Amino acid sequence: MVVALVVSFGYVALGVVSVTGAVRVLTRDPTAAELRRAADVEVARRWESWPSGRIFPERLTYRPGDGEEYEYATRSGIAPETACEASLEPKAAEVLLRHGCRAVLRATYADQLEGVVVTVGVVVFPDQHAAYRARGALSSSPTVLRASAFPGTPAALFNDAARQRGSAERGGPYLVLTTAGQSDGRPAAAVTKGRPQDLFGFVPQLGHTIAQTLATRSLPDCGDRDWEC
Repeated sequence: MVVALVVSFGYVALGVVSVTGAVRVLTRDPTAAELRRAADVEVARRWESWPSGRIFPERLTYRPGDGEEYEYATRSGIAPETACEASLEPKAAEVLLRHGCRAVLRATYADQLEGVVVTVGVVVFPDQHAAYRARGALSSSPTVLRASAFPGTPAALFNDAARQRGSAERGGPYLVLTTAGQSDGRPAAAVTKGRPQDLFGFVPQLGHTIAQTLATRSLPDCGDRDWEC
């Protein structure tokens, strides 16, 4: 009986210690490392959790040249399809799928003068390491991303044959691609060498803005109702 009582008291003491430890873990503030991990998870989910209009704002600012005033690129539309194969050239799709491409979100913008149109594509990867490796394996050719036209807008005539300039930039678990051409739909092969060199100078700026917006971490705030700690 004495042995049984000792064992019973031991189990009770162990249970009290376990419960006390669990309460401390559940009620303590999160560590800095835990906050960073939660922020990374939130960034990786933005392509699904954010409204499309937040990923692709109606207007994006850019500077057409050094010292010039800022202008606005206006969104013509957001493409409904998100499959990697449908949004990328076959060779590019093969490369990015190999690195874990999950989806490609696309929208097309027209510059303020409506002479240049730009399709911006957000390629989604499982994490930033996969996106980094994909960026290293992919060229920034203007023919990587498929053009997306929208009837009744300045981008109505923009098709794959009209692609003349492109860019690529990684932001967190995303790879943001751009492809641009002239709004009259003229084929790239028909463009003369007399084309102004800075005609497409603003194109990477649009991709950069979207990449930075998607990748900027927002550390959890336990006092904010949008977060649960």
